[in-house]
Amino acid sequence: MKKTIILSLSILICGMQSYAKQKELYPYQDARRTIDERVEDLLSRMTLHEKVMQITQLRAGNNDQPQNQLEAMKGIDPLMGSFIYSNSDCKVRNQVQEAALKTRLGIPALFGYDVIHGFRSIYSVPLGVGCSWNTELYQKACAIAAKEARMSGVEWTFAPMIDVSRDPRWGRIMECYGEDTYANSRFCVAAVKGFQGDTISNPHNVAACLKHFIGYGASEAGRDYVYTEISDQTLWDTYIPPYEAGVKAGAKTVMSAFNCMSGIATSANPYTLKEILRNQWGFNGLVVSDWASVKQLVDQRVALDRKEASFLAITNGVDMNMGDNCFPENLEPLVQEGKLDTYTIDNAVRKVLKLKFELGLFENPMTKDIPESKRFKHKEDLELIRQLAEESFVLLKNENQLLPLQKGKKVAVVGPLADDQDDLLGQWKGHGLAEDVVSVFQGMKKEFGAEHLIHAKGCDIEKADTSGFAEAIEAVKKSDIAVVVLGENRKWAGESASRSDIQLPVVQVQLLKAVKRTGKPVVLILSNGRPLALTNVESQADAILEIWQPGIEGGNACAHVLSGAVCPSGKLDVTFPRSVGQVPIYYNRRWPARNGGGWNGRYQDIPSTPLYEFGYGLSYTQFAASDIKTSTTTVKRGQPFKVEISITNTGKCNGKETVHWYIAARSSHIARPMKELKFFEKKEIQKGETITYQWTVDPLRDLGFVDKVGHKFLHPGEYTISACGKSIQVNVVD
Repeated sequence: MKKTIILSLSILICGMQSYAKQKELYPYQDARRTIDERVEDLLSRMTLHEKVMQITQLRAGNNDQPQNQLEAMKGIDPLMGSFIYSNSDCKVRNQVQEAALKTRLGIPALFGYDVIHGFRSIYSVPLGVGCSWNTELYQKACAIAAKEARMSGVEWTFAPMIDVSRDPRWGRIMECYGEDTYANSRFCVAAVKGFQGDTISNPHNVAACLKHFIGYGASEAGRDYVYTEISDQTLWDTYIPPYEAGVKAGAKTVMSAFNCMSGIATSANPYTLKEILRNQWGFNGLVVSDWASVKQLVDQRVALDRKEASFLAITNGVDMNMGDNCFPENLEPLVQEGKLDTYTIDNAVRKVLKLKFELGLFENPMTKDIPESKRFKHKEDLELIRQLAEESFVLLKNENQLLPLQKGKKVAVVGPLADDQDDLLGQWKGHGLAEDVVSVFQGMKKEFGAEHLIHAKGCDIEKADTSGFAEAIEAVKKSDIAVVVLGENRKWAGESASRSDIQLPVVQVQLLKAVKRTGKPVVLILSNGRPLALTNVESQADAILEIWQPGIEGGNACAHVLSGAVCPSGKLDVTFPRSVGQVPIYYNRRWPARNGGGWNGRYQDIPSTPLYEFGYGLSYTQFAASDIKTSTTTVKRGQPFKVEISITNTGKCNGKETVHWYIAARSSHIARPMKELKFFEKKEIQKGETITYQWTVDPLRDLGFVDKVGHKFLHPGEYTISACGKSIQVNVVD
């Protein structure tokens, strides 16, 4: 008996010693060590094949039988570094992760998804969000999206998209925050902070991804995936600042773009991906290609074949290959042939491993299976999403103060989008469901009472069938006011959704004109994912409310604005042209050569001005602005100064007002825009109240400009600072 006990103790001691040695042999498993130590240790133990697999991403999910392990793993290599995860729960994700943990080194997989404007609790498309000018509110909305995504098994989102876009024909304009560089920068920072929080290891936070680096939003004629031509100076002035802001905000990842820019493919561009991103900004996070953008180097005739495309991408700054399997097919042969060094691969793998350690995946690789009721659509989250929608709506027209609608009036609610749910979700709807959406008609029923409303669809969104007109017109004749809800199918915007015609479909215009002929007051509500050319319909409505594609609380938000429970406060983040022939048209164009006598870049057949300009938006109340005051009119480099303006609510209801601060240089050795947005702030002002808005101006940052290599300079001379129709001049001296 004594011998048996001694033998058992010996075995136990040997086992403990073996375990201790194993722990000593695998520092990457020790959470007490620094992330850099763990990364280097793990990297040293990996084979070339394991390394290549770590920098590869494919798709997983959409499994009809998630409980079936074999079906879930069909076609999936457990060594794969990352997956785009397409399910709304974690079941398949955890099966894939379990297989990854059983591999030789047990490296967990990384799961990403396009959480663009919500995961399940969908809020307004980003183009609409930008019109709120409320970055604090938007940051909270992104935090909701991050929480829902992480609880569902996704720890990485491919957002925010900060491609400055000035062409409404481009479908992906709905993903950015409008035409202005500074606005995109501010909303980018809000998104990064909302998604990532204080630390991405938090089980409610995800890693953000800045996309698409760079110049993708300048696609010629608004056609997706095509060439862009951008001068070096414009690249630095217009397209780079949002990305620099996102990097400074701590974004963990960046996505390379599809386009060739000025002759160089952006997924193999050493100047942007290495010199600017890595060397100048010090970005040490992960760069992932856009879907199949490595393979597409062949389509762009930049690479001869997939092998050369793989070589060009990884040697010029792309760390992870998304979607096309180019890296696993070609990197090992390139190394074996002596054409590619392992240092380049190791450097890419470091970025992937570091992100996984930062996310806490080595300590907590699995996602807890939580019921939908505890993950999605919390009451407080829906309230915030509704508020964001309300602040995103832009009142474009309101003749004779038709809005807000008077309670007790009979209202006809007509149009193809009046009781539509799916299209209000917008493109990139994540896991949003049409059944979750409150339609405009549903929201109005709750706000005004069903007994005061009559609904008739009238027509489909595009189908040339006018057979429903009679019912709609009859409903209008029985009512005091007509609310006509028109706009776009959600699939008309988004990726690969370019359109040459940005007017409303003919059948919708015909319906609106038929309603107008009844003589009843007409409120036009627009739901769309891009600016529209509205010249042919503007005169057919007494009031126009732009609600974009507002998400699941859109109908409630719309009803609150229509009733006056909420005072509209949105202002356009993008210009509405009179016709597509004006495109591109945007507020901060540079000065023309002949600026006078009607020569200012005029058209002969239409006015040269837009229908609705950047920053435009009406309210139910009125605001009066004081003159601008400044702490100095003589400005020196390195000496910040303050400007302020007082805004008084002179109307009959409380409201929120956004002050946009612009600057304009009197002259510069590099031609500058007519005016440039440099700061904005939104505040609520009670009726009769006066509030002062203040901006601290840093001369170099705010009055300066950049040259073609990104060097910031401050030209001496006169500058105009303006806000709310007021202006003041300051003089910069050496």
